[in-house]
Amino acid sequence: MSFFLNTIVGTYECKVDAKGRLMMPAPLKKQLASSLQNGFVLKRSVFQPCLELYPMEEWDLMMQKINKLNRFVKKNNDFIRRFTAGVKVVEIDALGRLLVPKDLVAFSGISKDVVFSSAVNIVEIWDKDLYEKSISGEDMDFADLAEEVMGNINDDDNGIS
Repeated sequence: MSFFLNTIVGTYECKVDAKGRLMMPAPLKKQLASSLQNGFVLKRSVFQPCLELYPMEEWDLMMQKINKLNRFVKKNNDFIRRFTAGVKVVEIDALGRLLVPKDLVAFSGISKDVVFSSAVNIVEIWDKDLYEKSISGEDMDFADLAEEVMGNINDDDNGIS
């Protein structure tokens, strides 16, 4: 198993059909080509009403971290149960479609228009209206958030910080 971090780039839109199938946008499918044969894990997001698509290699890395938790600590056990609730192993079919199970469609509110949004090493899958609301900044000031999250990082590698 390699520990190469595959950074995924881009935001793409598509439609969902009546059976819950999403046509994987070609540029995204190309970026995920090395993961197509191993499959993916699709799960509910912890913080947002969207889904997270993990290439299997990334899911395995996440599970290595989670397996370090002491399961005799109730909080850890509760976290593991909630984190893995509704998790599904999925594949991109020969036509480039991803079938989203009905329970995950319901959780994410996906109806017609869908957004695939890169999130470093995974892909978030959103109902388009919910995605637009999430990035509009109605409930947060992005400048304040950026300062709080990134303001203390100073690695001097690139002159940005």
